[in-house]
Amino acid sequence: MMPDLGKYVVEVLSAYAVSIVLLLGLVWISVRAARKARETLAAVEARKEKRDG
Repeated sequence: MMPDLGKYVVEVLSAYAVSIVLLLGLVWISVRAARKARETLAAVEARKEKRDG
């Protein structure tokens, strides 16, 4: 299943690992930002409801 990478096996596998870590980091940052935006929006809407009565 795995192709023969010869003397570059460490470099290729390291590049895959770094890519996966970076992608997971981007996903984590995006999810965190979405949660914060949702909380902020809920707070703003609650204040608006309270003000408008």
